[in-house]
Amino acid sequence: MDKINFAVGQKIVMKKPHPCGENMWEIQRVGMDFRLKCMGCGRSIMVSRKVVEKGFKKFA
Repeated sequence: MDKINFAVGQKIVMKKPHPCGENMWEIQRVGMDFRLKCMGCGRSIMVSRKVVEKGFKKFA
């Protein structure tokens, strides 16, 4: 599998939605852990790179 290049400010679509119902996220931090901001409710979460790469669907 090819390595996906993520950058701060990009918007991504994940396979599973946030509890608010939105599945589009904005990347706020990149590294071993990602900070993602939900585009529906505005909440920020920290998740590992592995979780993001597994749940990633497409760039928005």
